[in-house]
Amino acid sequence: MPRKTKQKEAILKFLKDNKSHPTADEIFENVRKEIPNISFGTVYRTLRILKKNNEIRELDLSGRPSHFNSETKQHYHYRCDKCDRVFDIDNTVEIQVSNTADEEKGFKVTYPVLELRGLCKDCQT
Repeated sequence: MPRKTKQKEAILKFLKDNKSHPTADEIFENVRKEIPNISFGTVYRTLRILKKNNEIRELDLSGRPSHFNSETKQHYHYRCDKCDRVFDIDNTVEIQVSNTADEEKGFKVTYPVLELRGLCKDCQT
């Protein structure tokens, strides 16, 4: 059973309260306001533990810094090319992977990923 620590609880609470899919740096800067002596290494290690325990998801798309998300159910994202913020796609998006294609390629899909890229509302102005 994973240990509950003050650091882990603060990181998880920040992620659950924050729908912007923050990076590890953003998480560190915000959690540090509550726990001033927390190190970036502690934040990073805690994120790895939370990910390993399927309590959070890491979004590591397109070679940019990873973003973290407390929503572990399958869903898709928009990413702004200018500010790099990530947003959930709210409406249901259905992607069908043909069983025939899977069989032809011999590839088993375990987690489909979809990222739509463009400019967010703030960056369009």
